[in-house]
Formats: sequence, C-alpha cells, structure tokens
Amino acid sequence: MPSYKDDDTEDGIPHGGQLSRWEQDGGPEPSTSASSLRVQSGSASHNGENGHVVLPVWLRESSKSFHWRWVPLRIRKAARVVAAWTKGPDPPQMQKINPFFPSIQEAPVRMIDRYFPEKRHKAGLFAAFYLCWILTFLLVLHHSAYAGSIKGYGQPAGVWCGASFWSANNRCGLDGNGCRPFDNSTFAFRCPANCRAVQVLNPHAVGDQEINYQPFVIGGPKEDGSGQPSRPIYRADTFLCQAAIHAGVISNQNGGCGVAKFMGEQTDYQSSSHNGIESIGFDASFPKSFTFVPSISLDCVKDLRWPLLAVTVTFTTILSLCTSAPYVFFPAVFTMLFLHVGLVSDPPISGNYASLSSLIIGRFLPAAFCAVVFYQYSVKYQQTGLTAYVERTILWLGGAWIGSLNNYTFSFIPLQRLTPHDLKYQPGAHLALALVILLLVSIALGQIWYLRLEGRLPRYIALYALFGTVLIAFVILPSLNLRIHHYILALLLLPGTRLQTRPSLLYQGILVGLFINGTARWGFASILQTTAALREDGQKGTILPNITTPVVHATNITFSWALSAMQGGIDTVSVLVNDVERYRWYHGEGEPEKTFYRQHGLEKEYFRFGYMKGSTTGDYTKAGIWESNGTWTKMAPGPS
Repeated sequence: MPSYKDDDTEDGIPHGGQLSRWEQDGGPEPSTSASSLRVQSGSASHNGENGHVVLPVWLRESSKSFHWRWVPLRIRKAARVVAAWTKGPDPPQMQKINPFFPSIQEAPVRMIDRYFPEKRHKAGLFAAFYLCWILTFLLVLHHSAYAGSIKGYGQPAGVWCGASFWSANNRCGLDGNGCRPFDNSTFAFRCPANCRAVQVLNPHAVGDQEINYQPFVIGGPKEDGSGQPSRPIYRADTFLCQAAIHAGVISNQNGGCGVAKFMGEQTDYQSSSHNGIESIGFDASFPKSFTFVPSISLDCVKDLRWPLLAVTVTFTTILSLCTSAPYVFFPAVFTMLFLHVGLVSDPPISGNYASLSSLIIGRFLPAAFCAVVFYQYSVKYQQTGLTAYVERTILWLGGAWIGSLNNYTFSFIPLQRLTPHDLKYQPGAHLALALVILLLVSIALGQIWYLRLEGRLPRYIALYALFGTVLIAFVILPSLNLRIHHYILALLLLPGTRLQTRPSLLYQGILVGLFINGTARWGFASILQTTAALREDGQKGTILPNITTPVVHATNITFSWALSAMQGGIDTVSVLVNDVERYRWYHGEGEPEKTFYRQHGLEKEYFRFGYMKGSTTGDYTKAGIWESNGTWTKMAPGPS
C-alpha cells in the first residue's frame, strides 16, 4: 500500500494504527477546514505540539482539491499559500483617508451646510454656480473665436498647426498644378497656440534628407552682404504656422495672425534656428515659395486658451472644495474638462467653431455614458465618505487636469503613438517605454497590496485575467493591429483605482483626464486598426522601380527602368525632380526611358522614382543626385 507523506509527519500515517477502509478508497468527504485539521492525542509527541497530531495532506485536502493529486505536492502547497494570501486578512481592512487638518479641509462644506441646509437650497446654489461657469466660459470662447480682420486683406482664415500650401510627393499633380497659384497671391491666416510642438511622425523627403520627429520648416531668412538677415523665404510644403513662429510673425504661446505672400520659384533655402525652431535647408529650386507681409495693420484676437484655462481651473477647484456628494462632483467636473479640452486646449481639426461644437457634442454623448460606468464602478466607491476635500482637489482634480492637458504635460515623452515604427526609429523611445513600464509595475504592485487588504484581490485577478485574454486574442487576429489609445488605457486601468487611498485619488484623476483628452481630441478610435490606418502617411512597403545607371551628359541625363518589375496592375512610373512630379510614363506608351535637361544652370537636382497603380501611388525611391559638376550620385536602397 502506498503511503502519503507530508512534510509535517515522519511517515505520512497518524500514530496509533493503519489506514481504515474509507481512507483506502480515496480519502474523506470535503472538509470544512482542510488546511488545519489536527487530531487530539493522549500525550505530546514529536509529531505535534501540545498533544496534537498533524494529519497528512490527503486528509487535510477536500475531495475536490484532491483531484489535483497529479500536481506535485510542493506546488500544491505553494498554490494554497498564494491563494490564502490573495484573500487578504480576516476581517478585511477597508481603506479610508483620514484627512490632515480636518477642520480646515471640511470648512467650506460646513459653511455651505450652515447657510444652505436644505437640498433644494444646495441645488439652487449649484445651478447658479454652473450657470456662472457656462456664461464666463462661453463669453471668453466667443471672444477667442472672433478672428478679427487684417486691413487690406479681410478676415483671416483659421488654420491648424500642420497646414501647408503643398502636399507631399505627387499629390499636387504634374508640375504641381494642383497647388497653384505659385505667386502674385496672398493668404491671410490665423494660427492657434502651441504649434511649435507639432512634429512630422513619418519620414518626409526633402531632397536627399529624411525628416522625421521634428518641426517641418524648410528655409528662412538669408544673410545679405552686410551680414543682416533678409526677408525669410520658405518652401511651400513648410508648415505655415511653424514658419510664422520661426519668422517671429506670431508667438508660440498665444498664436496669432499674419499674411503669407507667394513668391513663386526660389532656390537655395537656407537652414536657420529662430524662436525655438530649427529649419531645414534645401539647396535646389522649388516652384512655389512664400514669405510674410511685414508691417500689417491687424485686429487679431490671439488664442485665449490660457485665460480660459484659468477660468475652468478656478471653477473646478471651487467645486471640488465645496462639494461632498460624489454624484454632484464627478459629473460636473467631467463635463467641464471635456468641453475645455474639446473646444479650447486640444481641439480636433475643424473649419470653424460651429462644426467644432457639433463634433464635440457628438463625442460627448458616448463619453458621458462611459462616465456613468466609471462613476458606478470606481468613482462612487472611492469618493463616498471622503472628507479630505483639499487633498481630493490636489490629487484627484490635479491629476485629472494633468491627464486632460497631456498634449502639454506628457509631450516630452517620445511615445506619441506607441507603434512599432515609433519604437524602432524615434530617439529615446526604448528608454521611455522601459521607464513607463517600470512605473506602471510599481503602481500596480501598490494597488495590489491595498486590494488584498480589502479582500478584493481575487476578483480583480479574475477581471484582469479576462482583460489580458481579450487583448491576447486581439493581438493574434490576422490583418489587424492592436492599438492602445488614451481612452483604452483608462478603461483598462480605472477599475483598479476604486480604493480610497491617496495614491488611488491621483491615479484615478490622471486616468479620467487621459480618457477625456483621448475621446475629445481623437474620438473613439478603434482598438484594432489595419496596417494602412496605422501607417497614416508613412511608407507603404510597396516595390520600387529598378532604375538602371543613367546616361549623363553636360546638359542632360537619361534614365531607363526595367519592365519586368511592373506586375500586379502597376501601369505607371512617376518621377519627382526636386520633390515635384515632373513626368509620368504609362505602360505601353513609348520606350521606358526619359531624358531631363538642366533648368537652372549648374544647380544640383534630386530625382526620385515610384510606381503607380491607377491613381494610387506607391513608395518612392530615395533621392539620386545629379550634381552641379555633372556627376551622378546613386540613390541609396530603400524607400524615402
């Protein structure tokens, strides 16, 4: 007969006899305290203290758990210890914040209770308070929305920070005809604040340079013979608002108005650094350029996001200090923050405030439904009974503002999109990701400890196991990519912040702010995206033309390309010269070659080639250079 040994016994059999029949048949029925049964003995022995004999593990386990007898005993014992630890202390230790200086923190609420004792009085006070915020907010917003006028040029058009007069590659058509006029025209514009922070997040070719993760300004002032800078001239694909900051026409902090004047074809755009923006140089010609009209008389209302921020911060702070009911505090703060982000601090791209307001209201309705869920399952449990109103204002409300303004507060972290491309190429992305993961792990460990003390840990383990299973299922889906947006991160992590602890106040506020910023600015973007949607305007990974070594003469150069690579519906070869499409060759229309002649004396020229399928353009090659001395510099491998 086999014996069942436990570390607590010498031979696995209690003193005083052999195993009974029912013991041999497979063990006892389920016991009520399987982990700690002992048998009273007549005298103490080395098998137990004070006359208790420790039963073997198969007697101490229930029949249900004994079905796991194929699992090694040490693993079963470790699992029982872990399971007992996760259940936490008995009774649970419910967490509650004991406020510092309670008389000070509770003074505003007591004063309101004293002068407005009934609920209807408080409701009227709250309605008046909310009305004051709405009126103040709308009046300042209306004043900010008024674009003003520029004498001689009319009302300026509102543009976003990445607006330009030229589209990349061949999107302006042959010879750039889709982006005319080239000169003898002006454009009055108005830029928002904080445009200097905008960067190109996919590679953009400028001649033989590849520009990425930086502002996109090509050109600037040139030095005249006296060493003084002349009027700045920029290539047309420059971001207009960043060029205006670079030229000193507007400020980054407040935005502003200006008038751009088209200058036609220019050459030799020089690099320079002004007002926190370093421009890009380009030593060839481009058909469309612009400068800024100096000394204009304008009545331009600058971006008033900072005065509006002061207004909303003041009202939300008063609300947080003077409100004890969570069902009053949370919906009001959520609404204020959502409208502030969507209309002021980080608005989505829109032509005017009417369309912007329509867009934000459409996004607010589903966001409000999510807010109800947040309140029901996280916020209510944390905020109920909380009397540390000053600490709530600093930690929860401060965290919510940090998350809501993450286009400012987290802009220094080089993880804008968290895509494989960004992680591979963006400077500092790996280090930043490692630090963020370490921070999240440390926060998670702290929350796990408090959840265990309250006896909630087993349920949260099950919940996050479900979340993890769903995310893994999403990862393995073919042809789709998992994308964790701001609001998705908040949805995943908010359940773990329902504890009434000071760290949880901060974490919950930041997550609510991230949710607000993500949905107000970008909407409810899908958690699963196709490769094309994730790539945006980046490289597509299409095949590149096979360009043979060109025939170079003093004033012309001839290129030819292989027809064998033109498969899968490819019917056109597009040729860019100095980043402007100058030629298209269609399959079957003449020989697969083209001769180009110098247009600007001994100026160097940059050539890039790409395939087209109908009206769809693939990737272009990197630039080959026809040098000013007549030699040819072969293009590097890979797309541009």
